[in-house]
Amino acid sequence: MPYMLISTQTRLENGPTNVGDEYSDPVVMGYLGARKTTMLGNNFSEYHVDDPPRLVLDKLEKIGFRIVTMTGVGQTLVWCLHKEAE
Repeated sequence: MPYMLISTQTRLENGPTNVGDEYSDPVVMGYLGARKTTMLGNNFSEYHVDDPPRLVLDKLEKIGFRIVTMTGVGQTLVWCLHKEAE
């Protein structure tokens, strides 16, 4: 899993943070302490943590992820990260 997206709502900069989808690496999700949830009406699952994005980004940097880009989409902040293949 060389690429990863994390996001949060602008009014929730202090968390929770969306850190993955149902296909995300379970080892990375465990490292982040993420919980897998399915919102009512959705046919897919997402991983969330209570930490703010800054702490999530710090944790991901420690295991080799680097920010590629960041953007705002409506009321959502999104970061794209990449990890070099080992």
